Amino acid sequence: MTVALVTDSTASLPPEVAAECRVSVVPVQVVIDDVAYDEGAEEASPACVAAALREKRSVSTSRPAPAVFADIYRRLADEGASEILSIHLSSEVSGTFESAQVAARHAPVPVTCVDTRQVGFGTGYAVETAAAVLATGGSRADAARAARERAAAVTSVFYVDTLEYLRRGGRIGGAAAVLGGALAVKPLLGIENGVITTLEKVRTSGRAISRLEELAVLAAGDQQVDVTVAHLASEERAGVLTTNLTDRLEKQLDGRAVRCGELGAVLGAHVGPGMLAICVAPLDPGL
Repeated sequence: MTVALVTDSTASLPPEVAAECRVSVVPVQVVIDDVAYDEGAEEASPACVAAALREKRSVSTSRPAPAVFADIYRRLADEGASEILSIHLSSEVSGTFESAQVAARHAPVPVTCVDTRQVGFGTGYAVETAAAVLATGGSRADAARAARERAAAVTSVFYVDTLEYLRRGGRIGGAAAVLGGALAVKPLLGIENGVITTLEKVRTSGRAISRLEELAVLAAGDQQVDVTVAHLASEERAGVLTTNLTDRLEKQLDGRAVRCGELGAVLGAHVGPGMLAICVAPLDPGL
């Protein structure tokens, strides 16, 4: 049985990791001034999205249509896949998972769709875990279970300069309580049960970023972990966080590098310039 792996572009897998995992990546779209671009297109780079947001231009996102998934599933089947595992970001913040499910019902081979209840790199780590299980001879069910378990163990915490972009996109979730006059607060947010929630409210950006680092260290504890730092138009601050976490989590990383990269355009459209995020993913001791 040959199991093909599919995810969406919000998983933010580095190109070399996506190639190693042999995963097909379905692009989610970012819409700038009513023109839709696939994530990854030059016209919708993170820098372009950040600039458009600063200029108060219209920026939104659009999930892939079921037909897009149907085409990919059909192509993979034609290429020899007997089964497909399709792993995606939280259904609470995007309709991408729903599109995958719709397409799966009519696919020429069995498809299992996994809702990671995560966003960004949290989804990416679930994909990597599934790929590792498949590479060692695990079944589609084994890989799906491992992906869900890895995603459930992930802690994603992030800082945004303002909640305004999340409010505009309707993805504020449980953080709605801090809206209104509190929009000036520097919030620390997380993902709980697939929904964006408020963890803490901090008055200054400096304190917020320091606290973000502390929350990541607490999440790691004494476990072996993978760690990613993400940013949108905040490379210098992300670099400092990466250096600090590399030093503070030396034992938990055991030689693994803290990844650092710019957030993709789709997620960036909802959090805005200045966003910093840390994803802490405990390792599966069975892998």
